[in-house]
Amino acid sequence: MQIIKNKAEYEQVLKDNKSVFVDFYADWCGPCKMVAPVVESLAGKHPGVTFVKVNVDNCPDIAEMYGIMSIPTMIAFKNGEIAAQTLGFQPEESLEKIVKAAE
Repeated sequence: MQIIKNKAEYEQVLKDNKSVFVDFYADWCGPCKMVAPVVESLAGKHPGVTFVKVNVDNCPDIAEMYGIMSIPTMIAFKNGEIAAQTLGFQPEESLEKIVKAAE
């Protein structure tokens, strides 16, 4: 899973891929650490979706674009538009619905 380093890289990923799942997180966030293996599992089950992570501490400008105030926040994009979004730790079944919205 790719970790986004800057806004230009992030915008390129959205532009180049039809289906994108973004996990907004921070290294110090407990729920973010809990959801990470769930997201990794989903990435393995959905090869048609590009999964990326955005560290809100390293890329606050990207988080600001979506008004992200709490993490983890996960957003699914289809053709560059938000298809679904969720906040906080979620079980795999719930996140599966978010991923499928991007497919």
